[in-house]
Amino acid sequence: MPLVHIDLVAGRTPEQLKGLVKDVTAAIAKNAVVPEERVHIVLNEMQPDHYSVGGVLKSDQ
Repeated sequence: MPLVHIDLVAGRTPEQLKGLVKDVTAAIAKNAVVPEERVHIVLNEMQPDHYSVGGVLKSDQ
C-alpha cells in the first residue's frame, strides 16, 4: 500500500485537488505496479501565513 503525503499551500479549488490526486494515483500505480485502489494520498494544506520561502511568508508575496 503506497502512502503519499503532499504538502501544499492552501488555495486550490476542489477540482484542482481532484485532478492532482487522480494524476498522482495513476503515476504511483503505474510505476509501483499496484492497483489504484491501493494508493493512499494525504493532502496537507497550509495557510499562506504558515509557510515561508527565503524568509518571506507566502502571504506576503
